[in-house]
Amino acid sequence: MTLTVRQFPCLSEIFGFLIRDEATGLVAAVDTPDAEAILADLEASGWGRLDLILNTHWHPDHTGGNERLKAETGCEIIGPEEVRRAAPLDRVVVDGDVVRLGETAFEVVLSPGHTLGHVVYRAVEDDLAFVGDVIFALGCGRLFEGTAEQMWDSLSRIADWPETTTLYCAHEYTASNARFALSVDDRPEMRAHAEAIFAARERGEPTVPTRVGVERAFNPFVRAADASDFAARRAAKDGFRG
Repeated sequence: MTLTVRQFPCLSEIFGFLIRDEATGLVAAVDTPDAEAILADLEASGWGRLDLILNTHWHPDHTGGNERLKAETGCEIIGPEEVRRAAPLDRVVVDGDVVRLGETAFEVVLSPGHTLGHVVYRAVEDDLAFVGDVIFALGCGRLFEGTAEQMWDSLSRIADWPETTTLYCAHEYTASNARFALSVDDRPEMRAHAEAIFAARERGEPTVPTRVGVERAFNPFVRAADASDFAARRAAKDGFRG
């Protein structure tokens, strides 16, 4: 591993991420839900710099700290064109681009569904990815702009990665996702997985990150039969009150 990840709470049920390329000491923030929390963790880290912001999509809970962090650190802000709808952006990336943080290379993977321009950042050599609001532990993002077919394709693309790939998703929604998962999956192993999640949350422990193999085994959206089945499950989750 050449990359160190710091994960910390921001706002309500949102994670902030600071990442450092150990070979060069360069530092990035993945999304900016809360500039104050990010600056505080940056100070606690002792890393002493912020070189990049990697935005996954335009929503304010992912871009709200861009302006202040840019002003206070001089960092470069990178993301899809749609980020300009809500916040400053210096460099536009599209599917297939590579973003370098020192010696760490991130592949940019277009993943529409939650928004039309949503991207994820995948570091293949480190076997990890920052996936924003596309896939959550036992869940996926709401379809605010894209279609079910687009989101199904995005999830399927991620599910094809090696099962060991670590997925850093942006929200702590896993307990509520688990309750929905139990409503459509009554396998004993699903119940055991959900109970472990409930117990972790009772202890105040985060359930993020997750791994591709875990989501293949338990995520009800990844396990859908096809795009039509996914659409039905997403609609059911939208109305779920369990």
